[in-house]
Amino acid sequence: MVDGIYMLTQSDLEGAVNIGCPQYVTVDELVATVVEVAVKEIRVQQVDGPVGVHSRNFSNARIYSLEWQAKVSLKEGIACTYPWIEEQVKTMQEKG
Repeated sequence: MVDGIYMLTQSDLEGAVNIGCPQYVTVDELVATVVEVAVKEIRVQQVDGPVGVHSRNFSNARIYSLEWQAKVSLKEGIACTYPWIEEQVKTMQEKG
């Protein structure tokens, strides 16, 4: 993402540019990915409530025009980030 932001600052593009991952994931899929990376077992409980948008309307075409693409998948990103988050939680719990 930092590379993408840097490329944008060096480009002539103006206006909004999506540099997010083009992968579509539901909340359930996101939870399943985190559970897999964390090697945890959880019970997911579905609750009634408002439903958000069922699809996103975005394009990565503008950032792709600069020949940039994300190099890390969602799962890889979570796998890299999870140990750091786990350590932060542990530290907070120890501090009380």
